[in-house]
Amino acid sequence: MSKEQRATIGAMLGDGPKDFAPEPVETMRERFAAFMALFPVPPVRTSEVTLGGRPAALVEPEGETRPGTILYLHGGSFALGSPRTAMGLTASLVIRTGVRAFSLDYRLAPENPFPAAIEDCLAAYRSLLDSGVAAESIAFAGDSAGGGLVVTTTLAARNAGLPLPGALVAFSPGLDHTRTGESMDTKEGIDPFFTRQGMAHTAGFYLGGQDPHQELAAPAVLADLTGFPPILLQVGTNELLLDDSVRLAKRARDAEVDVILDITAGVPHVFQSFIGQLDEADQALDRAALFITQRLQPSERAVVLGECF
Repeated sequence: MSKEQRATIGAMLGDGPKDFAPEPVETMRERFAAFMALFPVPPVRTSEVTLGGRPAALVEPEGETRPGTILYLHGGSFALGSPRTAMGLTASLVIRTGVRAFSLDYRLAPENPFPAAIEDCLAAYRSLLDSGVAAESIAFAGDSAGGGLVVTTTLAARNAGLPLPGALVAFSPGLDHTRTGESMDTKEGIDPFFTRQGMAHTAGFYLGGQDPHQELAAPAVLADLTGFPPILLQVGTNELLLDDSVRLAKRARDAEVDVILDITAGVPHVFQSFIGQLDEADQALDRAALFITQRLQPSERAVVLGECF
């Protein structure tokens, strides 16, 4: 990362959070949408569809589309965001892989607390399978809360007896609502986006008073990952959530699952969003795209969009 890039990103982020002050969720959503609108979106074709009973954006390359499907799950602390706020990341993966993506507009907390988002993601995945898309030709990808949903949706799919997707990619995932990772303390004041208190606030939205000590709320410390598909975890060293990825990678290793823990020094939460502004962002997306294309197994059973949705 060049000094010039560091200075630009630092100016964009400001001094980061200091003292936590709760805001209405509507205000938080507006601020998050405005911030994410600052990031560039590469040229792709988009259309509105329905997947598993929820709205979704179908994102396709402008040129030839290769076989395969990405189910993209956006970030936003389980309470903010939409396919639009994650469009830069979704489009970047689509362009780099040549594979279409469905970005799901899952239900948000606090109106729809845990496990509503997981249920929506599972329904979307089931819809793809029911339409004839082969599980091994699907990759789950997501950022932040969406990265957490990548893992928990896979757990839910396994619990439901469904075949599992071909690959999982998670950017700075949130994987532990018990908030017991060491980085929750060691990165306090370093993370430019989050504080422990702020994360507890949004976790309250999501959990709605439920016990976080269950595998779908804290997979980094409680989930059995036996039988999982290959996993790519990308995270920065300046994140409160750093140890969420570190601990999940260990659980994957212990379960004999192929896992790549990709840690980049000196970058913030979901640094991949800084496309064209931060060399590490483009390089990380290149690695994620390669991971996806190497592991998907397109099948003749996959059928065209117009026949399915």
